[in-house]
Amino acid sequence: MRKSLVFVALTAAAIAAIVGFSAKLTPAGTQRKPARAPAGIHQIKHVVVIMQENRSFDHYFGTYPGADGFPRSANGELAVCVPDPAKGACQRPYHDTRDLNSGGPHGEANAIADLNGGQLNGFIAEAELARHKGCKKNPNDPICSQRPTSPDVMGYHDGSDIPNYWAYARNFVLQDHMFEPNASWSLPAHLFMVSEWSARCSRAGDPMSCVNALQNPASPKGLGTPDYAWTDLTYLLHAHHVSWRYYVFSGTEPDCENDAMICESVQQGATTPGIWNPLPYFDTVKQDGERQNVTSLSKYFQAAKVGALPAVSWIDPTGSVSEHPPGLVTAGQAYVTRLVNAAMRGPAWKSTAIFLAWDDWGGFYDHVSPPSVDQNGYGFRVPAMVISPYARKGFIDHQTLSFDAYVKFIEDDFLGGRRIDPRTDGRPDPRPDIREEEPILGTLVRDFNFRQKPRPPLVLDPRPRTDLH
Repeated sequence: MRKSLVFVALTAAAIAAIVGFSAKLTPAGTQRKPARAPAGIHQIKHVVVIMQENRSFDHYFGTYPGADGFPRSANGELAVCVPDPAKGACQRPYHDTRDLNSGGPHGEANAIADLNGGQLNGFIAEAELARHKGCKKNPNDPICSQRPTSPDVMGYHDGSDIPNYWAYARNFVLQDHMFEPNASWSLPAHLFMVSEWSARCSRAGDPMSCVNALQNPASPKGLGTPDYAWTDLTYLLHAHHVSWRYYVFSGTEPDCENDAMICESVQQGATTPGIWNPLPYFDTVKQDGERQNVTSLSKYFQAAKVGALPAVSWIDPTGSVSEHPPGLVTAGQAYVTRLVNAAMRGPAWKSTAIFLAWDDWGGFYDHVSPPSVDQNGYGFRVPAMVISPYARKGFIDHQTLSFDAYVKFIEDDFLGGRRIDPRTDGRPDPRPDIREEEPILGTLVRDFNFRQKPRPPLVLDPRPRTDLH
């Protein structure tokens, strides 16, 4: 464990017993001085986090010029070949022009197997095994039409397939070392996105009963629904009168409830908490009376149009536009483009920053081993961009980042540098560390030039010409 945590109103002995380590502790009640806000950051009045599904960085940007993409040999050929047990050979990355991609399984065990001690050679084997099991149960699923001996985890797309995503990269900021904060699937990723932890709590309403749970955050005993008792970011936002909304696209959940690759659709909406809509299950949201801040996606478009976006927005897609199979790549790109266009056309564009990312690698190959920061992560790289009138044009950010950097930026911009930290936030929980303070975590401020004149919008056609079919 890398950092000691001091919990307000608990003795040092009690803390050591609960957390399981002994260290020099700061006296109870001591307040850590918040970090000074980076110069210019307050020109951003609105942060919009757009999260999509199931793509690795190499899958979308492995051939992007100047990025840390696929390794190449001296003659320019892709110098990667991953074992394919079904064929008894290996498979190289290939340009995949199919609009429907299946990828592979992407839970904690799959992340470990894909990484395989740093060899990065388990992707095909994991996909073949998962598809075989899934298609035996659901043979009519679109994924099952692909030959089981040829999973598409080694496929990649380029600028001819996803022209709008590449246009955003050329005109704004592409981050080529953005790692999923956790080495697991969608639910833990979204818990980290809003709270910096994924846990399982044994007593409802008791943050100190929560224990680390990377793969299966579950309900307390005796309860039929999850109770997320630890502290999330909205607790600090509410305490400091910072507005927020979590916009939900009504339809179906983008992922499977049990982290399977193939499953029956589950309905979602603003009033139906789930794996992509976790905030209503947080005690803090209920206690602060802010469940109404989880609302429909139509409210986002209305707010963007009149310049009434909150300080912090998260946006949850429906399955068909999430890019999670069987969602199409083109459908996802069109949806994201409409979200970005709405912000750009609105009167608040000159003070807005859009953080666009994909929540996990989806089983697709990536050639970079994630750094290990604690028992939870990081996970594999995912595509990520910063879109803003102050974003540096055509900049490729090589910093080590995770979704923790989004939380850190929000805290620096709107909370005076305060962190979700049991030593200072007045709401103790036994999280293993303070993710925003991870030494290797970069800062998103470097992706902006706050001295430049705000750049005009780049409004794109949601349905551009593409080679996907």
